[in-house]
Amino acid sequence: MQKFVILLLFVCACGAWPAAAQTADPAPRMAATRMDANERVVLDGVLDEAVWARAVPATDFRQQEPLEGAPASEPTEIRIAYDANNLYIGAELFDSDPSGIKGFQRQRDAGLGSDDRFMWILDTFRDGRTAYFFEINPAGLLGDGLLRIGSGGNMSKSWDGIWDVRVRRHQRGWTAEIRIPFRTLNFNPQSESWGINFQRTIRRKSEELVWSGYRRNQGLFLPINAGVLTGLQGISQGLGLEAKPYIAANRSTIAGVTDSGADIGLDLGYSVTPSLRLAMTVNTDFAETEVDDRQVNLTRFPLFFPERRQFFLEGSSVYNFAGSNGVNPFFSRRIGLVGGEPIPVQFGARLGGQAGAWDVGLLQVRTGAEGAVPTEDFSVARLRRNFFAQSSIGAIYTRRSADDLALPDHHTYGADLDMSTSTFLGNRNLQFEAFFAAHTESTRDDGTTIGDRSARGIRLNYPNNVWQAHVSLREFGAAWNPAAGFAPRRGFRRLQPTVSWNPRPARLAQVREFQFQLFFEHLTDLDGVLETRRLAARPLGIRFTPGDRIEVEVANQYEFLAGAFRIADGIVLAPGEYSFSDITVNGSTANQRVLSVRGEMQFGQFWSGTRRRTELGATVRPNGSLNLSGVIERQDVSLPEGEFDTTLMRVNANWTPTPFASLTNSLQYDDVSRGLGLNTRLRWIVRPGSDFYFVYAHNWRDGDGRFITLSRGATTKLNYTHRF
Repeated sequence: MQKFVILLLFVCACGAWPAAAQTADPAPRMAATRMDANERVVLDGVLDEAVWARAVPATDFRQQEPLEGAPASEPTEIRIAYDANNLYIGAELFDSDPSGIKGFQRQRDAGLGSDDRFMWILDTFRDGRTAYFFEINPAGLLGDGLLRIGSGGNMSKSWDGIWDVRVRRHQRGWTAEIRIPFRTLNFNPQSESWGINFQRTIRRKSEELVWSGYRRNQGLFLPINAGVLTGLQGISQGLGLEAKPYIAANRSTIAGVTDSGADIGLDLGYSVTPSLRLAMTVNTDFAETEVDDRQVNLTRFPLFFPERRQFFLEGSSVYNFAGSNGVNPFFSRRIGLVGGEPIPVQFGARLGGQAGAWDVGLLQVRTGAEGAVPTEDFSVARLRRNFFAQSSIGAIYTRRSADDLALPDHHTYGADLDMSTSTFLGNRNLQFEAFFAAHTESTRDDGTTIGDRSARGIRLNYPNNVWQAHVSLREFGAAWNPAAGFAPRRGFRRLQPTVSWNPRPARLAQVREFQFQLFFEHLTDLDGVLETRRLAARPLGIRFTPGDRIEVEVANQYEFLAGAFRIADGIVLAPGEYSFSDITVNGSTANQRVLSVRGEMQFGQFWSGTRRRTELGATVRPNGSLNLSGVIERQDVSLPEGEFDTTLMRVNANWTPTPFASLTNSLQYDDVSRGLGLNTRLRWIVRPGSDFYFVYAHNWRDGDGRFITLSRGATTKLNYTHRF
């Protein structure tokens, strides 16, 4: 811990977090135009209403890419209007070559790396640290999320706000009309100004245009660089009450046994204050949740699968704890899932939002009994106190309790510090994190100490352009295993510095950026015995102006096995020391092409032998409604202890005729589990907030060349949202 204290004192002594001393350009301002009582905006993508003629547009966009600070190559005009219940945005995105506008994606929240796009954030509390994020494209896609700054960076696109948009493409470019009900947002009704910012992407030019904070160290995703929206008066969230009932029916066959049934449930939401929202769910159903991507694991540690269930995703950013440090005292997939199989959620409630300078997150969930799994209660509390312009200190507490009296309650608690500034050395970003977390005994009188059952660490990060660097030091106790968290590895002390240099050649028009990086990891057990050491260098990386890229990495790794390691069926590595080196080459073509490809090849030494790993992927977008993609990963491993190979394949076929209807199909196979899985999901957004789903899943097992059905099932679900 002495090293931890020394580094912390050094950072504080540098005075890296001034409370004032701004050197950035003054924030631009724009006024929202209040609509008359009899005025209406017809959402059709045509800005022909009188209010748009009165509204003064935001126009002064500047390039963030490729030429920092240069004037935009195409003009953009953004107007804001509002009435008592809705915020309206009218966007005119002019283009001198309308045939070059890219708009492939239509499915909600799909990635827009292939498309022209218009993005904006609303910092409704004007605190410079949290914001609502929205994005659209010329095809009318809706994307949104919740943004919070911090050393971990935190953009959660799981939040689905209730809002609407219509777009039009024409000979002068494309336009959009957007309606965001105030009931979708949390805000202070006494404040007449919000933080706001806009960004436009012109994909064929690889051009990024920003209204406020155009420098590469700034940008849309740092709310502290936002402009100011003024003139908001007399706006209302209504009663702040939301009801979302659902009805679902299902039929499944597992191991030849067929079962069917129907169910109903209810989600309720209520704004306790304009900035704190209470949500409750009864008899929760997750039938519409997307299937996990399969992975082949050749490591000694369990794989991390992200949360996909909507109830746990909404507002989840507040539970982020020391986000860059790999410590997870709370992991929501420990609730209602055991071994990947669902456990019924009987009841859930959460309270989240802001209370003055505090961020608040409270969660209570009760799961039902299933087989050998007893009924359990999960409780989570998260508080974070904001200070200075971008810094915070927080605490977290979790409790996992089973109805089985023979099992003890499990408690986890922790504290984290996140200090960030964008004014280090004038206009540079600097971030510092520190954390400590611990939990109670896993079993009664298990003989462990608080040091055994805790994790602690610090991290210093310098995320800038052209130089980036960070160094972290963390220590996880030998018994660290939070009951409601995730701990893939324990009993170690790890030092990990990284430095990157990304110069931009002025004389090579086709090269946007060169990328060079040096990575080092030094991991010992708690007695100082070296277990893992990895030195990796990127001698060359190139990001081309159109969006293509290529990277080369060379690495040397040392591993010490204290015990035998079963790496594959019938193949066991003996305890001892291993040192091996490899080379990785990867690249991809620009996403905006009708056909885009990507690939990676890794070859060289592997443990006591050799490995060749190849991954190839391709995406085809023949038109705006059809998206076909596939990936195959092959590993060929040759060891003195034995030889084996693995194959993983994924194929996705998505049809999105409109932004409000989508059919997604995922077919996955791996020859380790010898399992083939099909998942088909139809989603029809009847209106924003009300959805119809049809989901079909079929799983087979490869029985020596003949696929045998293990299970199949179909579910229909309809939910409806009403706001009061």
